[in-house]
This record gives sequence, structure tokens and C-alpha cells, in this order.
Amino acid sequence: MSEGTDAATAAFVTHRNLLFTVAYEILGSAADAEDVLQETWLRWADVDQAEIRDPRAYLVRVATRQALTRLRTLGRRKETYVGPWLPEPLLTAPDVAEDVELADSVSMAMMLVLETLAPVERAVFVLREVFDLAYDEIAAAVDKSPAAVRQIAHRARAHVAARRPRGPVSSAQSRDALAAFARAVETGDLQGLLDLLAPEVVLLADGGGVVKAVVRPIVGADKVARLMAGGLPRFPGAVSTEPTQINGAPALIVRRDGTVDSVVTVRLDDGAITGVYVVRNPEKLSRIERATSVAR
Repeated sequence: MSEGTDAATAAFVTHRNLLFTVAYEILGSAADAEDVLQETWLRWADVDQAEIRDPRAYLVRVATRQALTRLRTLGRRKETYVGPWLPEPLLTAPDVAEDVELADSVSMAMMLVLETLAPVERAVFVLREVFDLAYDEIAAAVDKSPAAVRQIAHRARAHVAARRPRGPVSSAQSRDALAAFARAVETGDLQGLLDLLAPEVVLLADGGGVVKAVVRPIVGADKVARLMAGGLPRFPGAVSTEPTQINGAPALIVRRDGTVDSVVTVRLDDGAITGVYVVRNPEKLSRIERATSVAR
């Protein structure tokens, strides 16, 4: 291996977790983010390292372009997806929660907000608000002028601000809410669930047409509570819930006969659960048994 190849490999490894996180936040799919990493490496290995002044900026630019290209393909797949499409959940290490901004940016609630942005808006928001890239660097990544990027960033910030969870939520609050939620679901405590859920709560379940799941959003505390209170007892086999850390926040893994069946995360607003997100599609649960490193 030549000295240039050694340097290229070392630079890529140094920034790998950052590049994965950029791609994942743009795409919401870890499998597609890994493909973006592979494509980025192939392009990186072909460049003359002596001509690259800032490897981090160059790699982020390549990864962003590849992610935007893939996002358009992913959008077409979502059009034919059976039921709600939820981001692929990631088992994350406890230290991710210590970086509040990073944890917030990869949370299921925020990833769903990012889903409502147009592709370029999403990339600009992620690169500016999460990774703090300069406008000229972002402009090079999305093929826009710095002035246009400023306008896109302003529009995306306003869009996200109107839809993101209201007020900060501590890990302790999320853990307590999830523990109470799990107890109520396991015991079929309808009133206990109603006490936790906001009147306008929305439940989304992602089975992808592969496993059974509600194919439309369930809206309203009474409907969600009745569905969840009767849910686990209907499962065949031994069912258990396990508290864990998903996408930088407390979550539940539901196992049936010891096998991962689903991942449950919630959105909290003003102390009440306003969103319940259940991922059951087995194709999206492959990363639940091992931690994924995210970084910025």
C-alpha cells in the first residue's frame, strides 16, 4: 500500500462516523447511508490527495451529493411503501445523549420532521444546523450559490421550528414516560395510557407490508390507548419489553420469544406523549443488536 493510499484510508476512517451521520440524517436509512459511504470511498480513493486542502470538507461534499442522488431514489420507493414509512432505528451508545444537539438531530421525532423537507432543504438544514458547515461549503455540496443556500437554510429552519417538539425534553423525562407507557401496555391499563397520552397523540406503525401493522396513522388518545392496551396480550409467544437507547434517546425494544419484534419510541411535548412510533419491519431492525456510531 502506497503512502498516498495510507493517507487516504486514514482520512476516510477518521471521518467515517461523521459521513455516516450526514448520510443517515439526509436519508433516514442506515442501509442507504452505508451505500453512500461505499460510493464516497470509491470517489475518494481516486482523487489526488495532494490536491485536497480540507479532507473533511471534501468528503462531506461527496457524501452529501451521493446522499441527495440516493434520496430521490428512496423517495420513489416510499411512494409504493405499504403503510407509514419510519426512519430506520439505530441502537446508539449512551454517550450520544451527552451531545444534546446531535441526539436531538437523530431522534425519531426530528428525523420525521426532516422527512417533511424537500431534499435540498433537508441537506442544507443538516449541514448547517447540525454540522455547522459554512454557507460556501454547503453551496459546493448542493450546487447552489451561497446566497441561495442562506435563503434555503432560513426557510428550512422556520419549517423545522414549527414542527419540532415543543421545549427541551430530558432523558430522565423520556425514560420515566416510556417506563410508565410500557407498564400500562403490558398490563392493559387503559386509564394509565390515557393519563400519559396527549389528546392529539398520533401513532405510526411501520411494518412495510412484511409484518402486520396498522397501515394508517392512528390519531387521538382514546384510539391509541385502546390499540396499545390490547396489543401485547394478542401476541403469540412470550413477549417482553427492554428499555434501551435508540437514536440518542430512551426507547423500548419489544421481543417475542427472545427475538426482536419491534422498536418503540415516543415524542414528548409539555410532559405528554404526542407521538408513538413503532418500527416492526424486520428489514429495518438489523442494527438493533449492535450499537451504531454517530458523530459530528
